Amino acid sequence: MEQYVGLDVSLKETAICVLDSDGHICCEGVVISDPEAIATFIKTNAATTKRIGLETGPTATWLWHELRALGLPVICIDARHAKAALSMQINKSDRNDAVGLARIMQCGWYKEVQVKRLSCHEIRAVLNSRAHMVKIKGDLENQIRGLLKNHGLMIGKASGNVFYRRVEDLLDQHNLLRAAAWPLLEIREKVRREIAVLHKKALALARENVDTRRSMTTPGIGPITALAFYSAIDDPTRFQRSRSVGAYIGLTPRRYASGEVDWTGRISKCGDSMVVSYLFEAAGVLLTRVQHWCSLKAWGVRLWKRIGFKKAKVAVARKLAVILHRMWCDQTDFIWSSNEAAV
Repeated sequence: MEQYVGLDVSLKETAICVLDSDGHICCEGVVISDPEAIATFIKTNAATTKRIGLETGPTATWLWHELRALGLPVICIDARHAKAALSMQINKSDRNDAVGLARIMQCGWYKEVQVKRLSCHEIRAVLNSRAHMVKIKGDLENQIRGLLKNHGLMIGKASGNVFYRRVEDLLDQHNLLRAAAWPLLEIREKVRREIAVLHKKALALARENVDTRRSMTTPGIGPITALAFYSAIDDPTRFQRSRSVGAYIGLTPRRYASGEVDWTGRISKCGDSMVVSYLFEAAGVLLTRVQHWCSLKAWGVRLWKRIGFKKAKVAVARKLAVILHRMWCDQTDFIWSSNEAAV
């Protein structure tokens, strides 16, 4: 007799429900949120398990990989889909959620989420730390500029060591203001050095990976963008068509059609926000800074003249995602076209 298991995971405890093929509850329980404890409970009380379901969450990746390694048929589903199915319950509790997830596994009304490899999550951790530090550095610089601007001290356009020397010169004759701004400047210097360390680490990761080096042959794509795209996709074979990558990342327009109403809105932005921002930046570089012409640049420039620069950048960013995926699948570098063909 086939059995179906639902796991409602929290940081400390996991509620487990086991159903039979007729939808009757065989057993329920609560164990600590540890793969070994969960596997022991399932193997003891559900020896003929066909599917085990859990929602996406902070520990879902870790649990999925560990339970898979223990030989359990675990499936990860989108938390938004699970919420839509469980929202009909009058009373919400961990026990009821586990029962609902088990029933979802029984009826098969779910869409499995692609769980990325842990190596991709490690790359993403480096990129996230770097992005957060860049934001902190910008916030510190803006705070220092604001403190000095109140006293008529203008830093002007400056970055790197120039910013440090400029602030140091301006604070030379203002002792009290120096006491307020100097700690922020020292923290900014520490953050800048850590950003440089993480950037070197990201460059090393990009050099070591063949797929990211291949992606960097595309105009406008640098090592950070290539790594972000690589860590977001993980397995290119899970997309049957390359154009589906644009929708996965969130660079395709929303659509609402019901009866006589049918409209197309702005892009969904439902995917990886980091990849979207980096591809958007890469599209701007391709349209404005890349001197060598290609068919993609010519197509983007024509859109620029017709619909405006921002919309053209979005369209080129989506096209870049499609091209990067196809290059990844075909194991080929970016193909440059002649100037005459591009124009």
